[in-house]
Amino acid sequence: MNLKHVLLQMFMLPLFCMAANAGTTEAGSDTIGAKAMPEAIEGFGEMPFKMKDLKRPAFPDRAVTLTRAAVSAEGKITPAVNDMIADLSKRGGGTLVVPEGRWLSGRIVLKSNVNLHLAEGAVIEFSGDIADYQPAVFTRHEGVEVMGAGAFIYADGAKNIALTGRGTVSGPPMDVAMRTLPNGKSVVENDVPYDMPVKERICDGLEGRTFYRPKSFSPINCKNVLVEGVTFERSVLWNVNPVYCENVIIRGITVNSTDVPSGDGIDISSCKNVLIEYSTLNCGDDCFTLKAGRCEDGLRVGKPTENVVIRYCLAKEGHGGITCGSETAGGIRNVYLHDCLFYGTRTGFRFKTRRNRGGIVEGITYERVRLVDVREAFTWDLLGSAMYMGELARRYPPLDITPLTPTVRGITIRNFTVESADRLLTVNAIPEIPCSNVLIENGKVRTNRIIRTLNDADGFTFRNLEIQATDNRITIDDSRNVEFDDVTFYVPGGALDIEMKGAKTANITMKNGTGVTVCRQGLNEVKN
Repeated sequence: MNLKHVLLQMFMLPLFCMAANAGTTEAGSDTIGAKAMPEAIEGFGEMPFKMKDLKRPAFPDRAVTLTRAAVSAEGKITPAVNDMIADLSKRGGGTLVVPEGRWLSGRIVLKSNVNLHLAEGAVIEFSGDIADYQPAVFTRHEGVEVMGAGAFIYADGAKNIALTGRGTVSGPPMDVAMRTLPNGKSVVENDVPYDMPVKERICDGLEGRTFYRPKSFSPINCKNVLVEGVTFERSVLWNVNPVYCENVIIRGITVNSTDVPSGDGIDISSCKNVLIEYSTLNCGDDCFTLKAGRCEDGLRVGKPTENVVIRYCLAKEGHGGITCGSETAGGIRNVYLHDCLFYGTRTGFRFKTRRNRGGIVEGITYERVRLVDVREAFTWDLLGSAMYMGELARRYPPLDITPLTPTVRGITIRNFTVESADRLLTVNAIPEIPCSNVLIENGKVRTNRIIRTLNDADGFTFRNLEIQATDNRITIDDSRNVEFDDVTFYVPGGALDIEMKGAKTANITMKNGTGVTVCRQGLNEVKN
């Protein structure tokens, strides 16, 4: 189809400032991020879905303090700390205090009713020796269950656990051999047969076996989990990654992992009832991430991530401010992010899955968010690259729909400001199940480019937006039921250059002032 133009009336561009009700002002604001964390945890108030307020787990008034006498001949606190935690748990629980100083450790295992408290100035530096993460424990690596290293701080099946304080969890030095070990031979679903019993999926790095690097903090199958105030630095993989947990509170944490490949900040994996607030993430990969298992193994487990609130947070450097996926097999639903600032992330709002990941992503609401210096504000990346996905990354021909075909629908993004972006939006969806029921409304945008491509969408509404761009091109490909309702564009020459292609493209409507209706056959101005 030939390029078409819509002439739009031009007005003087108003100053682009934060929406009055957005709740955040500028980087370093005293209302968001770890430095702004109040003592009390507020209730949720009005929500897009029903969810009970979460409260901190309570611990008995019993405390023990680590001393230098606990350091082993190898210079590590691992045996003593794990013995102290186990003893506290057997006695009904309490707090283990790690005082100021630098402490070297292997894997620490939290037990029920224990709070591991890192005092201000305390640094636990975790070893880069794979021997310190033996024996292999039950864990999940990138959405697939394995027996592996687990985490620097790990728990399995515990209740009422916490990692608190103003101290630091640090990975090993940046030059250790552990960081150079390959992350498997290929993508994990190809390395680990889905029909192999989990107990046989041993990935401990011994006898030539794969070694999946440990996360920094990753409880699995736990209930009532608190992470508060702690700083995470120099991880070797993801930082905070609760798996199969219920009632999780993560607040006031700081993550610095910009030099770490796959250095995600917070990854919520198949958890229910989660609050993340007043946290500051500066990451080598995605910042706030929601996951639910990968491929056949994720379908077998069948546990969704659901009921997640993220508020008053700051995401800085990272691949995505908030990312759903790419592991989606168990489903991701009921997510509410509000009053946050993404300052310098590669993308702002990122939806990511693949044809073999399965599951449904739905019921996602983001509002009162400010984006500054992002490469792209909104990204739907549902096909991936041929390097990792092979033929599955080819958009055409459409494939048969199977249980592994993912669905992304029911997304609302509103009351936002994009102060500076290279591009507003890219949708690269799956033709056999188009991305659907998306509403983007009430926003002010300053960007270089507008829409790189809107592929394979069915039901996208852009409403009440002001968009200033240095380029005027929009590409729509095999998308239908796309509506621009009261969207004002400030573009060079006062004209939009819209390319519409694909046999399925239909019902593209633009309403601006007097109303302009766009049909797949051409653009026709219609008077109201």
